[in-house]
Amino acid sequence: MPILSHSPIDRRSLIRGAAGLTGALTLARAFPGWAQSGTAGLAPARDVLSGDLIQLSVGEGHFATDGRSAHAVMVNGMVPAPLIRLKEGQNVRLAVTNGLREDTSIHWHGLIVPFQMDGVPGVSFPGIRPGETFTYEFPVRQSGTYWYHSHSGMQEAMGHYGPIVIDPAGSDPVQSEREHVIVLSDWSPVHPHVLLKRLKQMGGYFNMQRQTLAGLLAGKDQSAKERREWGAMRMDPTDISDVTGATYSFLVNGHGTAENWTGLFTPGERVRLRIVNASAMTNFNVRLPGLAMRVVQCDGQDVQPVETDEFQIGIAETYDIVVQPGEAKPYALVAEAIDRSGLVRATLAPRIGMAAEIPPVRERPLLGMRDMGMDMPGKNMGQSGVVDVRQTIKESMSGHSMKMRDKSVAPQVKMGPGVATLSPMPADRIADRPTGLEDVEHRVLTYADLKSLLPNSDRRTPTRMLDIHLTANMERYMWSFDGVKLSDRAEPIAFRHMERVRVNLINDTMMPHPIHLHGHFFELVTGAGAYNPRKHTVNVLPGGKVSFDLTADALGDWAFHCHMLLHMHSGMMRVVTVRHEGDAA
Repeated sequence: MPILSHSPIDRRSLIRGAAGLTGALTLARAFPGWAQSGTAGLAPARDVLSGDLIQLSVGEGHFATDGRSAHAVMVNGMVPAPLIRLKEGQNVRLAVTNGLREDTSIHWHGLIVPFQMDGVPGVSFPGIRPGETFTYEFPVRQSGTYWYHSHSGMQEAMGHYGPIVIDPAGSDPVQSEREHVIVLSDWSPVHPHVLLKRLKQMGGYFNMQRQTLAGLLAGKDQSAKERREWGAMRMDPTDISDVTGATYSFLVNGHGTAENWTGLFTPGERVRLRIVNASAMTNFNVRLPGLAMRVVQCDGQDVQPVETDEFQIGIAETYDIVVQPGEAKPYALVAEAIDRSGLVRATLAPRIGMAAEIPPVRERPLLGMRDMGMDMPGKNMGQSGVVDVRQTIKESMSGHSMKMRDKSVAPQVKMGPGVATLSPMPADRIADRPTGLEDVEHRVLTYADLKSLLPNSDRRTPTRMLDIHLTANMERYMWSFDGVKLSDRAEPIAFRHMERVRVNLINDTMMPHPIHLHGHFFELVTGAGAYNPRKHTVNVLPGGKVSFDLTADALGDWAFHCHMLLHMHSGMMRVVTVRHEGDAA
């Protein structure tokens, strides 16, 4: 897919004349109108799909950025896919035609739909065979920012994703004069199946930020003794993202930093940014240097406005923010990979042709004992705020080894080669700053800062509690829930219709996992009571745990999985069943 260059016009560019201008306009049409650089916002955007019947065609193509191109899976010939704009309360039919040589599907991420319309092959429907058309039909029961993507193979990583905006039936509590959709993604010319193969061959294949002798001598990395101790555990404190900027280009609306996607504004107006993380494997830290961000919505749900300077957006999450640029100058929108292996810079500007400064990539973080699930209050703390490894590693690992073998710790976990460790002391990290942002000097959003705008409708006390362990052998690239991969004929996780359950997600790995439950929203347990934030995806920090309260109000079979695509594909997925009392699971 061709891309536009936004470098300043030089003398030779002017000499090319009208023919060059015509070519540039042709290239511009390769992007949806809302995703083109220099867009004035959503209201006048072209290629926005709306109405009661929407036609989508999935086909093959090529995508190019950063001087590289590769095969892509496109919707209506575009990457990202067209914006779908709906209205709360309407009924919609979406006819999806498969022009590929393999099956495809579309999952409406975060939308509350009948399970037969959820779009997960093998769970809620058979999939869409080549040459066939499947029509999704459902009532639109909500408003907010969402997105859609393939749930077939790894098509999502190859361009099969796009945004959804649903306008509320009544007045919108978020007031703004302009709005832009911001779709973050990662892209590699290497086929995702090849990426997975290389990770299975060597777990840290794409990690080019390992500790060095120079880092040791400069005192920036672990000491030699700490390195030996972590090496004995086969754990690498720099292994934060499986697939990194070593192969990925990071994109805003299909544009890399050099292509400088630009969203326009008029100084003084309130600008709403609807931000979607449509990446396959990258969690991003997002900031706009020089602009305070007011978070007004998360996962499509209105929240009490909260100001921050930076936030982490897990894969598959959405955040709506409002900014108010006061000066007629360019502002950088920066999305930096959490392992600091790269970033993408877009620009908010009062006119086309302006480019904000590209900040340097910040120093990569190191994981600590807390990320290993060894949070030990009262122990000697080092400069990084984690337990002094030299003082505690021997005793902690002794207890750790015993707890790995002690089934009373996690009796539901199937121990075996796919479970390298169980966190001995996982901490509730709901109020923790996320990975890579622990020590920055400015304000950082945490889940504990989010409060629902309106009180939640179901305030019943949960009648039971369910622990689910996020398990892995990172070295062998094996991922699972409770030590069981989906392909191991895993039993469904069963709920009774309308029962209220507290679910505890316990991360026994040293990576954050964005966990998504289809067909439902749940309330994160943050201490906000009736105003606990409602979400469909939650990023569970390494070695930590997160609790949410779920009302199982959607009958049917639903996917439940990590939204890191290669983790899900490797087994970190289960089926959730919701049945009436007395019905067979």
